[in-house]
Amino acid sequence: MIEIKNLKKVWDGDTDPVLNDINLTIQDGEIYALVGRSGAGKSTLLRCINGLTSYQEGSVKVNGVEIKDLDDKAMREMRRHMGMIFQQFSLLERDTVYNNVALPMKCWGYSKEEIDKKVMELLDLVGLTEKKNAKPRNLSGGQKQRVAIARALTMEPNILLCDEATSALDPKTTNSILDLLMEINERIGITVIIVTHQMEVVRKACHKACILEHGVIKDEGTVEDIFFARPQSLKRLLGEEKSHLPKTGRNIQIAHYVNSIENGELFSHLGKEVGGSLPIVEGQIQDYRGESLGIFVLNVQDDQFGKVTAFLDKEDIRWKEIIAEEDEPVADILDEEE
Repeated sequence: MIEIKNLKKVWDGDTDPVLNDINLTIQDGEIYALVGRSGAGKSTLLRCINGLTSYQEGSVKVNGVEIKDLDDKAMREMRRHMGMIFQQFSLLERDTVYNNVALPMKCWGYSKEEIDKKVMELLDLVGLTEKKNAKPRNLSGGQKQRVAIARALTMEPNILLCDEATSALDPKTTNSILDLLMEINERIGITVIIVTHQMEVVRKACHKACILEHGVIKDEGTVEDIFFARPQSLKRLLGEEKSHLPKTGRNIQIAHYVNSIENGELFSHLGKEVGGSLPIVEGQIQDYRGESLGIFVLNVQDDQFGKVTAFLDKEDIRWKEIIAEEDEPVADILDEEE
């Protein structure tokens, strides 16, 4: 488990902190996203976790051990159990895929037999067994990142840190890398921390996330809850303008999984319940860890409101009312998805 309390980081020569009063907990086995625009402090926070960046105030504990209290030897041992991958892959271009993956084990003095066994296991895991003698310059971007992932796993880490690891990849390749990270997370239970500004990465792969702005955590929670609540920090990150909802009637936001035809009949059933069709004034369907979640806003008349909300409660559908004049939710999601 990673526990961060009241963390503050100021670069030498600066007066404003790059990180200020950071508090969060990352549980073992989670895929957790540190999200924000460039300069928000997310990469600095990642480097505080693995000890590459010092901090002036607060606490960063990994499995109960305070990072700033470690001497050089203990720090090296701690980092041995943390893998890290980067946007630019950081491979040895003149060496083979096999030797790139083997490098950490060679540095730590493992035997040739141990190295060969582990490297071949990992190349099989990332789907690159046939590329073991290839040079990185002959690989695609996605294949290079798979080599980097295999190399990061050689020391059997319990934490994998990913710093904008998919930012240089096209959407299809990004999805394949995220699928691989999710498979690794499920198979070996490794904790994965992803630094990203790509919200599609967060939706597809992550259990929880925090949104950083100017070195401060603005919102934090499960990915689904953040997108349900749609806080201002998320809207700013997405570059969304204020929605223009109808000023008459009452606007109800609904969060509803639509993974089957039966799920897609919600509005038909709802219309029959209230005796007429209901206008959908906003709506989108997005992927959340392999499931299709629709978030819609209905505009209903005052005399329909009670029937609509009673139906949603009966069907265990998440909803909240949004006041058009303020365009801000006045009620939290009532029931959490089981």
